[in-house]
Amino acid sequence: MNEPTIDPEKFFKTACYFESALILVALLLGWIADINPFEFIIFDEQAVMNGIIGTLPLCLIFIALNQLQLDSLDKIRQVLHTTLGPSLHKHHWTDLFILAAIAGVSEEILFRGVIQPWIENSWGMVVGILASSVIFGLVHAVTALYFVMATAVSIYLGLYLDYDGTRNLLTPIIIHGLYDFFAFVVILHSYRLALQKGK
Repeated sequence: MNEPTIDPEKFFKTACYFESALILVALLLGWIADINPFEFIIFDEQAVMNGIIGTLPLCLIFIALNQLQLDSLDKIRQVLHTTLGPSLHKHHWTDLFILAAIAGVSEEILFRGVIQPWIENSWGMVVGILASSVIFGLVHAVTALYFVMATAVSIYLGLYLDYDGTRNLLTPIIIHGLYDFFAFVVILHSYRLALQKGK
């Protein structure tokens, strides 16, 4: 089995610190653009329900893609397996939930709370969603296909920002966090099965 490229012992703290730091980046960019990153985080039951329901299609697509035997998808699975598997294996599912929640909050505050509306202010909603999603995809581009997939997910999250005609950042935060948690659990399960087969 390949050696992990991330130190499993340091992964959780490093990932939490890195993701949390994105909030500081959002605050800095928001200050420059005169945008309050937290303005559209509105707590209500409908936003929570929209977030939960909005997560389901992404999870189903993740499962479907996980079953496809394509070289490009196998490469992504291998990268996730070797980089995240050993690190996730060291932690309880509650740790994975905390990390996913931090990622959901921080990345959405940055990309949907600042970058998307910043671009929208000059170029309109469509360009705002597309441009911020391309940036999101580039940040997550471990492979060319993964860039395309991350960009598509970001467009989906950008559309959910204004779901029901009401801008609420809480909905994409919930979708992002729950989806990341689901992905972490699937990757961890796959890694542990591989370990059992390797014994």
